[in-house]
Amino acid sequence: METHARVVIIGGGVVGCSILFHLAKFGWKDVILLERDELTSGSSWHAAGQIHTISSDPNISRLQGYTINLYKEIEETSGQSVGMHNTGGFYLASNEVWYDYLKRERSKARYMGLDQEFISVEEAARRHPLIDPKHYIAALWDPLDGDVDPSGVCYAYAKSARVHGAKYYTHTPVIETRQRKDGTWDVVTEKGTINTEHVVNAAGLWAREAGRLAGVHLPVQPMEHHYLVTEEIPEIAERMKTGERLPAGIDYEANIYFRQERNGMLLGTYEPKSTPWKVGGTPMDFGHELLPPDLDRIADRLELAFDRIPALGRAGIKNVVNGPFTFGPDGNPMIGPVPGLTNYWAAVGVMAGFCQGGGVGKCLAEWMIEGEPEIDVWAMDIARFGDFATPDWGTVKSSENYERRFVMTFPNETLPKGRRQKTTALYDRLVGRGAVMGTSFGLEHALWFANGPEDAHEAPTFDRNRSHAYVAAEVKAVREAVGMIEIANFGKHEVKGPGARAFLDRMLAGRLPKPGRVALSPVLTHKGKLYGDLTVTCLAEDHFVLLGSGAAQEMHRRWFTRHLPDEGVAYANITDSLHGVAIAGPNARKLLERVTRDDVSANALKFRDVRRTFVGGVPAILMRLSFSGELGYEIYVAPQYQMRLWEALEAAGADLGLKPYGARALMSLRLEKGWGVWTMDFRPDYTAAESGLDAFIDWKKDFIGKAAAEAEAKRGPKARLVTMVIETDRDVVGDEAILQDGACIGHVTSGGYAHHAGKSVALGYVPPAAAADGTALQVEINGTFCAAKVVAEPLYDAAGERMRG
Repeated sequence: METHARVVIIGGGVVGCSILFHLAKFGWKDVILLERDELTSGSSWHAAGQIHTISSDPNISRLQGYTINLYKEIEETSGQSVGMHNTGGFYLASNEVWYDYLKRERSKARYMGLDQEFISVEEAARRHPLIDPKHYIAALWDPLDGDVDPSGVCYAYAKSARVHGAKYYTHTPVIETRQRKDGTWDVVTEKGTINTEHVVNAAGLWAREAGRLAGVHLPVQPMEHHYLVTEEIPEIAERMKTGERLPAGIDYEANIYFRQERNGMLLGTYEPKSTPWKVGGTPMDFGHELLPPDLDRIADRLELAFDRIPALGRAGIKNVVNGPFTFGPDGNPMIGPVPGLTNYWAAVGVMAGFCQGGGVGKCLAEWMIEGEPEIDVWAMDIARFGDFATPDWGTVKSSENYERRFVMTFPNETLPKGRRQKTTALYDRLVGRGAVMGTSFGLEHALWFANGPEDAHEAPTFDRNRSHAYVAAEVKAVREAVGMIEIANFGKHEVKGPGARAFLDRMLAGRLPKPGRVALSPVLTHKGKLYGDLTVTCLAEDHFVLLGSGAAQEMHRRWFTRHLPDEGVAYANITDSLHGVAIAGPNARKLLERVTRDDVSANALKFRDVRRTFVGGVPAILMRLSFSGELGYEIYVAPQYQMRLWEALEAAGADLGLKPYGARALMSLRLEKGWGVWTMDFRPDYTAAESGLDAFIDWKKDFIGKAAAEAEAKRGPKARLVTMVIETDRDVVGDEAILQDGACIGHVTSGGYAHHAGKSVALGYVPPAAAADGTALQVEINGTFCAAKVVAEPLYDAAGERMRG
């Protein structure tokens, strides 16, 4: 066995084999995969093999489409059959709620270029005569769906990788991974040690064990999962005489997926009460075994299935498969460079490996070779989790996600498990005031305020919900008096040292502020894609604090530490060291004057000023900023001072109309200013010019991504972020198609109801020709094509006089 390699991949399931293939195909030949047993051991060999394109995230859907289309290539390259049955498939809705969900999926498919279409229930029954159409009201058809042979797919990837120059070794368990001072890794096996530049953990059921070898604690959890295969069904056997196979299907309300298996059917389901498997760790001697079946756990689902597909109830059961496979906390894969480690990559929690494995392999190979994937993979990026995502928490959330695999999650819905993992000093105070809480990066934060704890509830829905009037009152307070909101969940990054300014000049595309000032700057990748929009505060010539998305804090930590020079600059993620409160509204200055001895008059504390001072009797960093469009201030303090600050503001503002507000009011306020937010309107799918953030670029200096940004500036962007006003009483939530003259030209990134303006608003990307003020468009909201109009000026205070006053 070799003693050196560029990449060592741990794990020979579908994901590891796909990564091996893609790395070799894209040009890295010195890559090796190590498998502890035979290829496919673990989960891959007993997978159901059903393939489909629908996913909660549009880019994952794209990658699932890529995966399915890749099977023909690896079959031809390897000479190994993948057992592909491209039967097409449908998604069945048996009530109006699931019909709304399918309408949203159809809208996403329009702009993703996926060939999905609604067919009548009668047509679905014609294509699949075994289903009873009386149970359904809608069917969405996707011609890419079908099934594959799991073992065939794994071997096709591996053999294709070998054709491209890669190698793999079976019966070679990894027993140790050690990192050298030069950043390379020693991967130790009983057959020898390989020194490698990169390690990829694609160990599937053993991801936790492989991670611990490198000091990484991954929040993934193997879960038991049942499916069954029936005896021969006469109707299927008769159709097969002409080679006509049944399409695949998913019935959401019944919580079942099904497809043809030889002359019978395969039926799978996700139990309403999950069964985590081997919470303490996966045995190293586990391999091609199955677990004892327990049909009582899925009896209710089987009853529904037999009612909706009567032939299943008449057929005998040939096999019952109960095998473990690995889930992540939100059901999506966890891939990418692991924050805090050098050259250590994860590709774990890929529960839908035969739908997603090709896409995961492609993205990871691009990331390793080119420095970034072709498309935004935030929904799969391991950096979306931080220290809060402990193994215990991972088991709880993975179990919840398993149980909700085919359960609707609405835009306004907050899930109950794994809550209060992280809280601030204000948590009990906010809940006592009637806050309905949500979570972001594990931290509890207020969404909106009801009239006390007993009133703090809402029902999941696609429509405007009972919070609507409460949020309107919060917006009114900010626009007419003063509101205050906790701001603990923003990401905060400290950069200091004699080389801090030079380092940030390179890292940030915008102009750096002078001491005592604040600026906004985009962060670009080497290819000119957005990687952040950060508020940069300069506390001293050599001391900066950067504020940004709390959800992206580990992603940004990884980015900064990757480029950190050997000396002269110190970096730290200080998100949990600075909490705080923001106040905004016409009375904000009056309130601030009552809780500080500083002169905070308009001339003494100008817009975008920052200073260290005392507010409410505690040490604070005071910034004059506003994301609401009103006169506003952000006050950051150490966590132990946050309660005192809140109480001081609350007492001082009693006669000023002070009212606490939450994230939903803030999102409504920013819509009236046309301001985008990270993870929705701003992400690596877009460029600075497309998003409008190029207005903050300092073109006179050198920065990462400058060449790509300059090239785009010369040729012009392919799209523009616009604000639209929509004629609707059902607001967008994101990913809706934007149409012009009947053709899909773009997509919505975020939106909602702008309470002060009294309008439904959406932000989205369209071609530059459709971005002019007043352009008439349509937005598809749950199957309805709603008239929309582009508005170039902010709906509120277009000149920005309020926040600068």
